[in-house]
Amino acid sequence: MIDPTGTLAQSITRVGSKQTYYTVRLMVDRGLENDCYRAYAYFRWADDVVDLSAQSSDERISFIRRQGDLIDRLYRSERPDDLTREEEMVADLIGHDREENSGLQSFIRNFLAILEFDAYRKGRLISQQELTWYSNCLGKSVTDCIQYFIGNGHPYPDTDSRCLAATAAHITHMLRDMVLDTADGYINIPREYLAAHGIGPEDVDSRALRAWVRGRVEQARQYFHQGKGYLDELDVLRCKIVGYWYCARFEGVLDTIERDDYVLRAVYNERRRLSTWLKIAWLGVSLTLRHVARRAVR
Repeated sequence: MIDPTGTLAQSITRVGSKQTYYTVRLMVDRGLENDCYRAYAYFRWADDVVDLSAQSSDERISFIRRQGDLIDRLYRSERPDDLTREEEMVADLIGHDREENSGLQSFIRNFLAILEFDAYRKGRLISQQELTWYSNCLGKSVTDCIQYFIGNGHPYPDTDSRCLAATAAHITHMLRDMVLDTADGYINIPREYLAAHGIGPEDVDSRALRAWVRGRVEQARQYFHQGKGYLDELDVLRCKIVGYWYCARFEGVLDTIERDDYVLRAVYNERRRLSTWLKIAWLGVSLTLRHVARRAVR
């Protein structure tokens, strides 16, 4: 059967992130692959509209309000007739969600909240409270997504450390992109810290900003450690491997930031290095061996 939105979603995902594309093919539950591609591709498109395509604050806000209204209507089983081809992807995705209060719905609504925050915050400083909410919301969204598409229906443990690996990844993501984000009007350092130290977000060489970066790196390291402890206890091997892969994707960035004495760069190329891909491959093998060994002991 022809699946137009599934084909489109696969194409967008492959261009946007080859790691995500092949992870879905290898690790997602059979029968859920195209929905996982739809989830990635729809939000990749929506994020690009908010960050790049929208030319004004009014345009960004109008767009994100349309998406919020659309998602509400789709979850009421109302499908509008004027959808773009990208919106058709999320319509089909939600149309396949038959579980009340599912992990998929949590992922969709939390990720939309993140994009809404971005739509409103461009060009203004944010508080520490907002920054904490931002990373925690992203961590929950990503974790819910992974556990919906991998081992769907499995009773995953809901502990305090459940979302910490994904939260650590987002903290690292903001550090990685901070120089370019600042140039684009997205400030990822709290206004209270800037005011207290008399610096701007562009002062990457300053002692005060480097000290703040160091604190964020240390927090991300701690969260990665605790988050991996949660992953180690999971019964679903595929989820464990994907979680570790997700951590590895960002831990190399932390290594580079530390080597640079906490002076942030504009561009980090860790994902393109052969050593990174070899590390990811070895992680899959070593985690499988450890998982099998633990089950044998049990």
